[in-house]
Parts: sequence; structure tokens; C-alpha cells
Amino acid sequence: MLNDPRKWYALWTHSNCEQMVHDHLAPRGFQVFFPRVQIWKRRGGSRKLISAPMFPGYLFLRQAMDKTSCVEVLKSKGLVRILGERWDRPVSIPDDQIDVVRRAADSGLPVLAYPYLHEGQRIRILRGPLAGVEGILVMSDPHKGLLVLSVELLRTSVAVEIDCTLVAAA
Repeated sequence: MLNDPRKWYALWTHSNCEQMVHDHLAPRGFQVFFPRVQIWKRRGGSRKLISAPMFPGYLFLRQAMDKTSCVEVLKSKGLVRILGERWDRPVSIPDDQIDVVRRAADSGLPVLAYPYLHEGQRIRILRGPLAGVEGILVMSDPHKGLLVLSVELLRTSVAVEIDCTLVAAA
């Protein structure tokens, strides 16, 4: 469809209310995308495969966002807000980003949470021998990065190769 006025928006929900918001909007004709993944959860000493939100606390809505549709969306029980500056200025998500998420969710491949990191960002190591250490991420690829540790008084730094799955933004 050329010049389709509908765009994708992110809906922020209260904790564990993604399905409730989805179930409120879908029957009303809204195009809602709630990506889910299969994860292993340990309960009562046994492991069980369960379906969980790919992005906890968020789901996506494709809509031509005018005042009427915005008000209808905001009536959803469990919804915090549509992401953006104000109700009349929601921030849209490019179609290609949603398409990639949809393909990953539909692929049947394992999908894992991964920290959103960028070069120059201050990070903290969560697990392993350097747990608790903070530094600057200099370079990263899908699995490895360099954590720069500095001694400001000496005006010198060292870099340690790290596994980026063990870090979070500081």
C-alpha cells in the first residue's frame, strides 16, 4: 500500500498487562503486535517451557493515529501510555524494525534478551570474575566487546575483552 497513513507505535503497559491491553484493542479492530518467545522458567524445582513477552512491558500498534483512535487506545486497562512526547506526538517505529522483530518471533529460533549497548557507553559487568566492575564500552560485536578501565590520576587506561551478554548499562 502506497502512502499508508498507518504507522507502528510502542505501547507501554503496566507490569504483566501486555496481554490485557492486546485483548482490549484487537477486538476493536486495532492491528496489535504482541511478540512472544518461548523461555525456560524454573518453578518448584522443575524447568518448564513458557511463552513470555519478547519485550516485557511493551506491545506494538499499527494505526493512523488521530485524536479519536488515540483516546480509544488510551482507554485500555493496563496501558501506561503511547510512547512519545505527548498524546498528539507519538513516536513511530520504522516498518522494517517491526518486520525484523516479527520474523525473529515467527522463526522458531531461540530469542534471547540482550542489552542495548553502544560504543562510548558506561557499562557494568553483571556476572563472572569482574562482576560489579564499571567502565566504558569501546568496541562491540555480537558477542565480544572491550571494556576500558581508567585510572584518571595516572591518565591511563587498560582494555579488557568481555562477553557483552554479561553486561548492562551502568
